[in-house]
Amino acid sequence: RGTPACTSARISAMAAQPAAKAQKTSSEDTPGGGADPGLPVVHLLDYGAGNVRSVRNAIRALGYAIHDVESESDIAAAAVLVFPGVGSFGSAVEVLEARGWVEPLRAYCRAGRPFFGVCLGMQLLFESSEETPGAEGLGVIPGSVTHFRTAAGAEAAEATHDGNLQLTVPHIGWNGVAFGSDKAGSYVLDGVDGSSKVYFVHSFRVLQTPANADWTLTTTSYGGSEYVSSVQKGNVVAAQFHPEKSGATGLRVLGNFLGKHLGPGAASLPAVPAGAPTPAGGASVTLLAKRVIAALDVRSNDAGDLVVTKGDQYDVREAADGDGDKGAVRNLGKPVTLAQRYFEEGADEIVFLNITSFRQGVLDDAPMLKVLEKASENIFVPLTVGGGIRDYTDAAGRTWSALEVAARYFRAGADKVSIGSDAVYAAEKFRESGQKTGETSIEQIFHVYGRQAVVVSIDPQRVYVEKPDDAAAAAAGYTVVKAPVPNADGKQYCWYQATVKGGREARDIDAVQLAQACEELGAGELMINCINADGQGSGFELGLIQAVMDAVTIPVIASSGAGAPEHFTTAFNATPVQAALAAGMFHRKEVTIAEVKGHMAAAGVPVRG
Repeated sequence: RGTPACTSARISAMAAQPAAKAQKTSSEDTPGGGADPGLPVVHLLDYGAGNVRSVRNAIRALGYAIHDVESESDIAAAAVLVFPGVGSFGSAVEVLEARGWVEPLRAYCRAGRPFFGVCLGMQLLFESSEETPGAEGLGVIPGSVTHFRTAAGAEAAEATHDGNLQLTVPHIGWNGVAFGSDKAGSYVLDGVDGSSKVYFVHSFRVLQTPANADWTLTTTSYGGSEYVSSVQKGNVVAAQFHPEKSGATGLRVLGNFLGKHLGPGAASLPAVPAGAPTPAGGASVTLLAKRVIAALDVRSNDAGDLVVTKGDQYDVREAADGDGDKGAVRNLGKPVTLAQRYFEEGADEIVFLNITSFRQGVLDDAPMLKVLEKASENIFVPLTVGGGIRDYTDAAGRTWSALEVAARYFRAGADKVSIGSDAVYAAEKFRESGQKTGETSIEQIFHVYGRQAVVVSIDPQRVYVEKPDDAAAAAAGYTVVKAPVPNADGKQYCWYQATVKGGREARDIDAVQLAQACEELGAGELMINCINADGQGSGFELGLIQAVMDAVTIPVIASSGAGAPEHFTTAFNATPVQAALAAGMFHRKEVTIAEVKGHMAAAGVPVRG
């Protein structure tokens, strides 16, 4: 794909700055950029793209110090080199070439020195990638990185014996790894049970071939085929999954590697719960788990403190008192405390939605950034954050791009960013002109960080009509479905009108049209809310979810309406949705995450334990 001017400027800026500063914005942002006295030292190659904070936190949690690679000599001096590649293949190659690090990295790996690559850090070991034709990888491992084939949906469903599978790309979520008997004794996987799942988020993968077979450590199934999910030859190791986001299992894998080459860290390796025997023979089919996500709506209360709140059809205030004064913002707890609780209870992802009304922009909202930084220190599952991701001009007259805003969120610990109102405006312009500009918030972030980093949150409301072939809806291209409940006039059908500004303003575009446009612009995942269902506890809006999934090929998260474990199970059995989200029922401890997963498992829905 092409690289727009905004992306080239961003890459140039990343390449020009010292490596250790690419991710830092303050001394608090990356404490331990130099080595802590007395601790074994890990050299970290941070070229300035994406959430590297989580890798830093994982290394520190295991009891190691970090030295940031700033020069070719740092690469040569490294006892252990960790490369958490994030973003697009081409962007990473450009930055590495601009800094003169391609040849030193290639020489380091070809010499068999201790190296651990993560996600893109694994893909760059290969010769090339379909993501960026013409860009050359390090060429340490023969072969090319290719895109998942979404057209294989029906074949994939048959091959995996899952009639409810809809192949979506990116491949996002918790999947298993299978390894052959010749690799089963690898020190990297010591203590890791074969039933364990690890976290993936990627659109491109490497298929196993005779040329790379001696490198293949594990394979993972998705889309009706097995791809290479980790590699090892001697001291060179890399994983397509994210160990820093894979809970105890991921920390164990990373800790095994570091311990082998640096000795034990200051912290004990986490134990991985026992499960089924480790698969052997390399032919085992792994299964993608359905994700249970905990969401935290965060905003300032009237005293200026950040609290977790929950709306009733998007109204987050208690009922007004008798004097007519507005009610207080519902306070359901402190953001970091609740997020930590959900991680410990088994949430597969955590979403922070900053619903503060931004008068300026997210870069002025230091408390929310601190919440992310603090939460990411001890939470080793994916974190998504939304709120205020758009271009804006601050009080001093400086204009900030949506890309810069997202970059600050990533540096604070976010793995994905969620875009709301700005995505609606972008979709409207795209539908009107039929042209991509490369300047919308979705496109800016997509081109630098990849599709998997962009979530679009869609907030529609029902518009009731008399019949499924309503003429006005058809003329506008709206998708009409049967409503879960009739309206006061007895109408049983509706289409879903997109809104902006927290549901306060309706737009002339429906949820399906919006979803399709956002996918085309570069969104990698959709969070489907419904204003009518919000806070009602009567279940997800299944007709809306199915309509959107029929229209796109990217993953979808069901949101709004959950009030009981069976609502999750129903959503997963009735639609191909990959994830479902709840907030209030978890905050109030009406239902636990374990109860939700237990109900799902009993019904045969794959879960992460």
